[in-house]
Amino acid sequence: MVQISAEAEKFINDLLEKNNKVGYGIKIYLSGFACSGPQFGMSFQEKANEGENVDNTANGFSMFYDDETKEALDKCAIEFIDDPNFGTGLTIRDPTYDGCASCGGGCH
Repeated sequence: MVQISAEAEKFINDLLEKNNKVGYGIKIYLSGFACSGPQFGMSFQEKANEGENVDNTANGFSMFYDDETKEALDKCAIEFIDDPNFGTGLTIRDPTYDGCASCGGGCH
């Protein structure tokens, strides 16, 4: 199951409010793989599509994803970052993934 930090929840709730999407959730989808593991995308979504999983563990919104994404999200964490090198926003990462030797060790 994906974990979400309190800072990430606040960031998403603020985004929903700023974009007039209060009541919407977040669609999380698998967008590929890299040396640091699976890569994900996110978008606003009003409700679950047929066959999607609904995760209501976040405070203030739901998360929607398909079975393939659910499997890739297992053990991942959604975190808010504010880093001068990587910018400000959200990251989804698997803190247990150890496959980053080819990119110099600085993967997120």
